[in-house]
Amino acid sequence: MSEDPRLWFYDTINPHFVQMHRVSDIVYSGRTRFQQLQVIQTTSFGQCLILDGKLQSSEKDEFIYHEALVHPAMITHPRPTKVFIAGGGEGATLREVLKDRSMERVVMVDIDEEAVDICRRLLPSLHQHSFDDKRVELIYLDARKYLADCREQFDVIILDLTDPVEDGLSYLLYTQEFYRLAKGRLSARGVLCLQAGSCSLGETGIYVAVNNTLHCVFPLVSQYQAHVPSFGGEWGFAMASEEQELNPLSLSAEEVDSRISARLTGGLRFYDGVAHQSMFRLPRYLRQEMEAEHHRYCG
Repeated sequence: MSEDPRLWFYDTINPHFVQMHRVSDIVYSGRTRFQQLQVIQTTSFGQCLILDGKLQSSEKDEFIYHEALVHPAMITHPRPTKVFIAGGGEGATLREVLKDRSMERVVMVDIDEEAVDICRRLLPSLHQHSFDDKRVELIYLDARKYLADCREQFDVIILDLTDPVEDGLSYLLYTQEFYRLAKGRLSARGVLCLQAGSCSLGETGIYVAVNNTLHCVFPLVSQYQAHVPSFGGEWGFAMASEEQELNPLSLSAEEVDSRISARLTGGLRFYDGVAHQSMFRLPRYLRQEMEAEHHRYCG
């Protein structure tokens, strides 16, 4: 007997590759002012957040994505006390930032108040009540407008945004203009980090474009990746800074572990010194693709 297709969520990785998740319950389904949102219960990955038909976070493996996004930049910085987060509505990026004992202030800006409210109610295992921390200022606004209007500077800026699909919600936050704006809001020795799309073989177009765009704005750009099973393969990230001394490859595994021990609370399941070293060692095919395309983006 064939399985009931209504009991499966089809996550389209590309037009030729679909990943299927068995659904045991649809916890929520609706549309906010900005996007279609679902919270589903799957048998393989637990509760999952779906935005506009794309899986964004799964209860089982979100720790890989969020630790990979946040901690390499936070640990590379000598002592981050002020952090800006763009996006990250489910609150898990915020959760990871707040693990750093040196943290004094976090500004999180998300355009979709309804989505954040739904995540606060239905996905407590992801945010773990991080929104209630007194160090957090939560603002519902377009991140581009907020950074353009503010004069505050941040040690780390984290862009936890949906992919830059044309006409999508985050498309204008992946441009040279936005990266220059973000660079102007970084403090001395500040670091920008972001998720940069899939870097699995045959799926590298967004990743290559994002990193080459960053290279047009920042003198130091460091690429890295992590395997996120619910995303269908290897996922790409990037760090950027004006300071050559903030090269994450300059940190030994022992130094990373020492900084984690001295600064972080709450424990980590994915990121440590060994993971740090391996994440920044990209496969040859990916390095070659980025080098080949570099001049197209920076002239």
